[in-house]
Amino acid sequence: MSAAEPLETEPPETDPNRRPIRARSTGWASVLTRALIRIGASPNGISVAGLVAACVAGAAFWGTSQSAELAPWLFVAGGVCVQMRLLCNLFDGMDAVTTGTASPVGELYNEVPDRLSDAAILIGFGYAAGGFVELGYVAAAVAIFVAYVRAMVRNAGAPSDFCGPLAKPQRMAVVTIAAFAAALLPGPLVLDLGMPALALVVVASGGALTATRRLLRAASALRGIDA
Repeated sequence: MSAAEPLETEPPETDPNRRPIRARSTGWASVLTRALIRIGASPNGISVAGLVAACVAGAAFWGTSQSAELAPWLFVAGGVCVQMRLLCNLFDGMDAVTTGTASPVGELYNEVPDRLSDAAILIGFGYAAGGFVELGYVAAAVAIFVAYVRAMVRNAGAPSDFCGPLAKPQRMAVVTIAAFAAALLPGPLVLDLGMPALALVVVASGGALTATRRLLRAASALRGIDA
């Protein structure tokens, strides 16, 4: 088997600095990774594609406030693009590990587009029909802070911590569910309930709790190392 040929399923996770994702060990993920490698998709290119999907999602969410007629379709398109962003986050790492092309520069492509993607999606959701602009910016800031805490914890010498309750996969799930729900509800009800705004409250408050929990766990781990 060549270095560029992926395994049927990725081996169990051994890198403590890599987010644990169950889908990596599934057959469908391996098949799609193999297909991406065969067409020449690079890990960094997949990371950028995830950012593009996130920007399209944010634009689609913004568009729901501009056209009541197209709003349901734009909510669906935005939700689908959010999930495409997550799939890119899955496949860029699998591609890098399978082809042996992981690199320090790849870390930049992995992290920076991720932070921009969070901002594009959450700020876009703030501008959506039934959204609240300020909440979009707050949720984006909190999401970026959660990632910042993870990086600082790692730099301080504690293990990388991907705990929730609202890490990246969970906050994107909240946005996706809210977007699909808004697509199914009548326009006036979406505005009355403020579905996107409620989702942003969950993301912001859950993110603050997640950051606090990670800091407390890191402090405990570092005290143990010092002892």
